Amino acid sequence: MANVTKRGNSYRIRVSCGYDVNGKQVFQARTWKADPGMTERQIKKELDRQIVLFEEECKHGRVTSTIKFQTFADQWLEEHVKVTLRKSTYDLEKKFTYRIYPALGHLRLDKITSRDVQKFINDLLANGRNRLNGKPLSRKTVIHHLSFISNVFNYAIKMDMISENPCTKVSVPKGEKKEKPIYTLEEIQHIFKLLEKEAARYRAFIVLAVYGGYRRGELLGLEWKDIDWENSVISIRRTSNYNVTNGTYTDTTKTKKSQRSTKFPPIVMDMLRELKADQAKEQEQLGDQWTETDRLFVTWNGLPIHPNTHYKWFRSFCDKNKVRFCDLHSLRHFHASLLIFSGVDPAAVSADLGHSAISTTTGIYVHMFQEAQARTSDIIANALDFSKAADKAEEKKAS
Repeated sequence: MANVTKRGNSYRIRVSCGYDVNGKQVFQARTWKADPGMTERQIKKELDRQIVLFEEECKHGRVTSTIKFQTFADQWLEEHVKVTLRKSTYDLEKKFTYRIYPALGHLRLDKITSRDVQKFINDLLANGRNRLNGKPLSRKTVIHHLSFISNVFNYAIKMDMISENPCTKVSVPKGEKKEKPIYTLEEIQHIFKLLEKEAARYRAFIVLAVYGGYRRGELLGLEWKDIDWENSVISIRRTSNYNVTNGTYTDTTKTKKSQRSTKFPPIVMDMLRELKADQAKEQEQLGDQWTETDRLFVTWNGLPIHPNTHYKWFRSFCDKNKVRFCDLHSLRHFHASLLIFSGVDPAAVSADLGHSAISTTTGIYVHMFQEAQARTSDIIANALDFSKAADKAEEKKAS
């Protein structure tokens, strides 16, 4: 039963919502203000309606006057993200709290407005800095922060705690889109030539990244049993990742479609045989010190290798040989560019890269597909240019 207190032309509606864990009765309150010019009868009728609506909201848990955004966001991380999503996703989401909690964490969940969220997003774009290098945050990073906040509100709606998501009215202004740095074919050929002098463990990693278009975690998760030597096929079945809490750990692939099989040419398979032979020698030399993990890429004693090891090595390799450094993920982009400019259709490119949807592929490589389409159009236009064909025929006849 609601308790109503009149205060001038406003009314305070107070409803009991049961008891907390300590046995203390919990109340929720809302103030309703009558519009100017309303008659006593109109006020009573509307007040009765407001009481019923408020009691119904309290009954279904949609009133959250005491819970702060940070408290509920932590619940979302533990109850939903940690339970239903990949460990790496949970680790990534936790990182966003570093900026979000100081700005919004102290506010009540039901009091956060679209304006509050928009101000936070605008501040990230203007003043946000990368904690490692101090550079401005990318638009993509800002969007990730907004997604975190929006997902928390969506979870609150699902739990019948609120009825609206303030993030639906928030926008991230478009900035200048930077082109991804990608190696040219000539640069990759030069890198492959230089790799001939390097150890098989590093050479195999770079070559597989180019030939397979694999993500770093997918490469590090490869095990010898994933290789079908007879048919020259390699299957992606897991990833290897790292965080401070757990160290190096094995996880599922990014999506179900990331689990895929690829056929490789003899040059790649021969290189992998060399890597396996080298690893067998190391295992024999170390004896009991060697830990068998079946991984292709391991530390000196057979344990899964840290994800940054090959990144640091490749950067040093590029500096040593005065080669442009475009990071390891650019090798995946190079792989995609070869497929696209060779005329492979978007669906096949998407399957090869292990994307969850074709739209992901076309979205990431939109400019490449457009350029490839333009090249195709030029080829057709030149082939159908009858005037040029006629001129060539005349020249041939005259000669």
